[in-house]
Amino acid sequence: MSTPRPVVYVTQPVHPRALDLLAGSADVVLGYGDDATPLDDVLPVVEGILVRTRILSGDEFRRAPNLRVVARHGVGVDNIAVADATDLGILVANTPDANMKSVAEHVFALLLAVKRRLVTADAVVRGGRFEIRDTLVGSELGGHRLGVIGMGRIGTRVARIAGQGFGMDVVGFDPYLSAPEIRQRGAEPVEQLGDLFRTSDVVTVHVPLTAETRGMIGAAELAELPPHAVLIHTARGGVVDEEALIDCLRRNGIAGAGVDVFEAEPPPSDCGYFGLPNVVMTPHTAAHTEGALERMSVGAAEAIVAVLGGGRPAAVVNPAVFGSARTRAVATPSGGLGR
Repeated sequence: MSTPRPVVYVTQPVHPRALDLLAGSADVVLGYGDDATPLDDVLPVVEGILVRTRILSGDEFRRAPNLRVVARHGVGVDNIAVADATDLGILVANTPDANMKSVAEHVFALLLAVKRRLVTADAVVRGGRFEIRDTLVGSELGGHRLGVIGMGRIGTRVARIAGQGFGMDVVGFDPYLSAPEIRQRGAEPVEQLGDLFRTSDVVTVHVPLTAETRGMIGAAELAELPPHAVLIHTARGGVVDEEALIDCLRRNGIAGAGVDVFEAEPPPSDCGYFGLPNVVMTPHTAAHTEGALERMSVGAAEAIVAVLGGGRPAAVVNPAVFGSARTRAVATPSGGLGR
C-alpha cells in the first residue's frame, strides 16, 4: 500500500511553476477558481499552506492538527497569526528577497510621478490643454535628500538606487542596525527619527507592520517635514496614520505623497485621499511584476517542499519552532536569519 501524499492548500492564484513544484511532492488543493475548496474542508488533513494576502487565524491553526508549514508569498506576515503558529509548532516561512527589486523600483515610479506631476500631465495632454504645459513645473531628484526608514533588503536597494542612480543624498534610520552597517548599506545613519524628517526632501518607509511600528508615522512626525517634502509609502497601511497624512496633504503641509498601501484594502469610497490632487495612488501593486510574482510563488512553494521533505526553508519567520513536535525532522539552523 502506498503512503498517502501530504495535502497542501493554496489560498490564492500563484505562478504555474509553483503549482508544478508542489504537485511533485503533495496533493494540491486550490482555494480559488471554479472548483475552489474552502480551507475549512481541508483543515483536518492539511500539512502545508501557501498564502498570499488571505488572513490565517489562530483558530484555523488550532483546527489543523497536521499542519507543519505556512509559506507566505511575499515578505510581510501581518496576515498570519505567527504567535499562534509558533505556540503550535507550525513553521512560518516567507520570501524576503523575491520582491525587493520590484518594490524598490516602484518607490521611484511613485516618487517621479509625484515630483514630475505625471498624472496631471497625462490628463492635460488627453484633455487637449497642451498649451498649459508651462504651468507643470516639476523638480529633480539629484542633489535632494532621501530619508529611508528601515534599512532592510528593500530599504537598502532603494538607498543604493537613489545614491548611485539619481545622485541623491541618502540618510537612513534603523534602530536594529549599527551606524557602520547602515553606511555599508548606502546611507548615512541618523540616530533619531525626527532628525530624518526634519532634514529630508523625500521620506520612504520600509518597515513591517508590527505592534511596534503601527502608527509610527503620525501627525507629529509629518509636522517635522519641510513643506516641499514628499512621502512615499509602500510598506503596510497601518505604519502611517492615514488620517494624519490625509490632513497634512489637504493643508499642503507637504508637497505630496505616493501611496501603494492603505489601512483598509480596498480603501472605502469616501477615502480622504480620493479628493486630493497631490497624492498618487496604486492598488498595493509595488510587488506586482512578472518576475517578482514568479519568484514569490516559487520561493513559497520551495519552502513547503523543503519542510515536507525534512529540510529547512531559506527564510524562517519563527525559528523558535525548531525542535517542536511538528518540526522535529526539519534541520535546525546554525545561525541567524538576518533581516
